Amino acid sequence: MTAAPSVLFDAPGPRGRLRHHIYSVVVVVVVASFLWVLYSGFADKGQFTAEKWKPFLDLQVWQTYLLPGLKGTVVAALLSIVFALVIGMIFGILRLSEHRLVRLVAGTIVEVARAIPVLILMIFLFFTFAKYQVFKSDDLALAAVVIALTIYNGSVVAEIVRAGIRSLPKGQTEAAVALGMRKNQLMRLILLPQAITAMLPALISQMVVALKDSALGYQITYVEIVRSSQQLGSAEQNTIPSLMVIAVVMVVLNSALTQVATRLERRLRARKKGKGGGAVLGAESVLTDAAPGMDLTKK
Repeated sequence: MTAAPSVLFDAPGPRGRLRHHIYSVVVVVVVASFLWVLYSGFADKGQFTAEKWKPFLDLQVWQTYLLPGLKGTVVAALLSIVFALVIGMIFGILRLSEHRLVRLVAGTIVEVARAIPVLILMIFLFFTFAKYQVFKSDDLALAAVVIALTIYNGSVVAEIVRAGIRSLPKGQTEAAVALGMRKNQLMRLILLPQAITAMLPALISQMVVALKDSALGYQITYVEIVRSSQQLGSAEQNTIPSLMVIAVVMVVLNSALTQVATRLERRLRARKKGKGGGAVLGAESVLTDAAPGMDLTKK
């Protein structure tokens, strides 16, 4: 049975398939050998003994170290994601403004925010807030983490929004303008509802980035899951098992976030597809409301 051809490449012949199988086997052997060497090195240091993993069966260990760290990670990630989406939407729309000055200012802010490393921004904000006592001492680290993640991810979301809106057919904008719709009506009723569905995959990826980058808060003493695992590893002398458990927890968190966002995307697409012609009639009714004197149903 031969492989089906693709629009991207020709289907390999018998020799090509054999070559690919050999390469796959070689890669699997190399990766397995590396993992075995890594495991043997840690095993020789006693990192995989039962005593090293026993603390994870103690509820008090979870209540003291892991659950507070998990709470800190989730809180920082959720706050930064929500704020980043709001700011990203605003600046993404501002970058599409007809006024050149507005586009220039918004574009400059977005580009500068994207260029600053998140960790440096966190450290700078943390010491600035501490020096000028902007927040309470207990909230300094959280504020620095959330604001830094919001600034960076908001700038990326702004570019995603701008690209999503620009990807829509220009005919819709021209038709709406010709029918007398105002700019806010055009953006709110015509462009954004369609662009959000197209932007969802990229937005999901950025949400996962925000969740993972919250781990950088350990550098400014923010209590999140990585810092908690380091404290647990120092207390129980099981650093490697602690980091492995935290890695699994982060994978579960990212997978859960991805699943939720993916289901939302599917629901939006299914709703849009299920409406079918009704969606077109709905759009026509919106345009008709903007210009009551015109009948869009006439051929």
